Amino acid sequence: MSKENDFVPLTEAFYYILVTLYAGPLHGYGIMQEVEKISSGKTIIGAGTLYTALNTLAKRKYIENVNPSSADSRRKVYSITAPGRAALLAEINRLEELLENGRQAIHRQRGDSQ
Repeated sequence: MSKENDFVPLTEAFYYILVTLYAGPLHGYGIMQEVEKISSGKTIIGAGTLYTALNTLAKRKYIENVNPSSADSRRKVYSITAPGRAALLAEINRLEELLENGRQAIHRQRGDSQ
C-alpha cells in the first residue's frame, strides 16, 4: 500500500476529474459537465485538457475505462480506481494541511489566539 506522501500534488483538472469520478463512472462529456457544476462554474475543462488528463490519469492507474469493448469506442466511460481514490484522499489531506498552515500563520501575524 502506498503511503500518503508517495502521491504528487494533483493539478486542478486531475483533482476535479477524480472528485467527479468518486461519485461514480462517467463518460468524458459528463465529466466536463459535472466539473463545471461542482465548481460552481469556476472550473471549466475543455475537451483537449480533459482527454489529455484522462490519458495521464489512466497511465497512473488512477482511473480506468469500464467499457473497453463498447460498440461505440468514442463513448468511453471512466471509473476511479483504488489508487485513484488514495491519491484523491491524499490530495485532500494535503490541501487541508496547507489551509490550516496558512490560517495559523495569519492568526499569528494578527495576534489572534487560536
